[in-house]
Amino acid sequence: MSTPTLRFEIADYRARLDATQNTMQRDGIDLLIITDPANMAWLTGYDGWSFYVHQCVPVRQDADPIWVGREMDANGARRTVYMDESRIRSYPDHYVQSSQYHPMTALGSLIADLGWSTGFIGIEKDNYYFTHAAFEALSSALPNAQYKDSTRLVKWQRIFKSPREIEYMRAAGKIATAMHHRVAEVLRPGVKQSDVVAEIYRTAIHGVDGIWGDYPAAVPMIGAGIDASAPHLTWSDRALRSGESIFFELAGVHKRYHCPLSRTFYLGKPDQMFLDAEKAVLEGMAAGLEKATAGNFCEDVAQAYYGVIERYGLKKPSRTGYSIGLAYPPDWGEYSASLRSGDGTEMRPGMTFHFMSGLWFGDWGIEITESILITDSQPECLATSPRQLIVID
Repeated sequence: MSTPTLRFEIADYRARLDATQNTMQRDGIDLLIITDPANMAWLTGYDGWSFYVHQCVPVRQDADPIWVGREMDANGARRTVYMDESRIRSYPDHYVQSSQYHPMTALGSLIADLGWSTGFIGIEKDNYYFTHAAFEALSSALPNAQYKDSTRLVKWQRIFKSPREIEYMRAAGKIATAMHHRVAEVLRPGVKQSDVVAEIYRTAIHGVDGIWGDYPAAVPMIGAGIDASAPHLTWSDRALRSGESIFFELAGVHKRYHCPLSRTFYLGKPDQMFLDAEKAVLEGMAAGLEKATAGNFCEDVAQAYYGVIERYGLKKPSRTGYSIGLAYPPDWGEYSASLRSGDGTEMRPGMTFHFMSGLWFGDWGIEITESILITDSQPECLATSPRQLIVID
């Protein structure tokens, strides 16, 4: 097998492992079982569309991680992880989607053979990829262990981006900018939503300036007309109509690093309600961005935004942003800090957020957002698409 293709230096992976192991020691965790594919990739480099079956990375406080997955995916691990052959283990295919066997039973046997079957085991309970059945199988195989919820242990390590990670996110921002530029070129009354999305996908994967596009953790979200009242609908073959708005929430992606970006378009002449909403959102974003500086707190950004839009008679009951970076389906959020009231996370250089300032009401909505990098001074917008309601005559 040839040398694996790594997206970071081995020293980067070792620094990430050190930070994780230090946190494990602080939390009294002897063995951490990582099942979130973004956490697995961040710690080991593993990158494959194999998260639909059970796989994991067990981590001890005193050793390199082990990749454990389906037998046919072991070569994918050999091609992408920084560890050597001794740290790659697999289970046979009769464990896959079986009513008789479960991969976590095989994992339990491996852990027992390594002498790790007692003590405190950290698991990512609140995780799309670790099911109730998985926990039952694991705990049955390791009855003498005690379990701790460690869902966000690695996620909080990921919140500070390295220079290389920031490079990838800036590249993703260029792709996101190009995607919205392409939308503006093709969006016209009579054009089908599905045809617009086809152009989005082509631009997203083709990339820009020699930067290739990776697949997104979530599909483009679209709200046209009354559907703009719902933030998470997708496209249909319905033709776009004059006199309606349409927002696109999408992400440029490079090497699994995401830059989400939303813009709202209006086909024809927007009415005063939309113009007022645009003014409120843009003023609110400006106020929030002023607070998005090192030393301030996540809730400061949210409160600044809420304070402005409420003067316009608008209200946003949801959070107004979240940490972003490396991601796999079904979501590009990092599940750590949020820009919302009550989140006292101190913002520091190297953090990245999607400033999700979208507003949704009974029969309309507007989304104009930014992905930002916290710096020593003012935040850096990772994309450069014009921040405005885009009118298509």
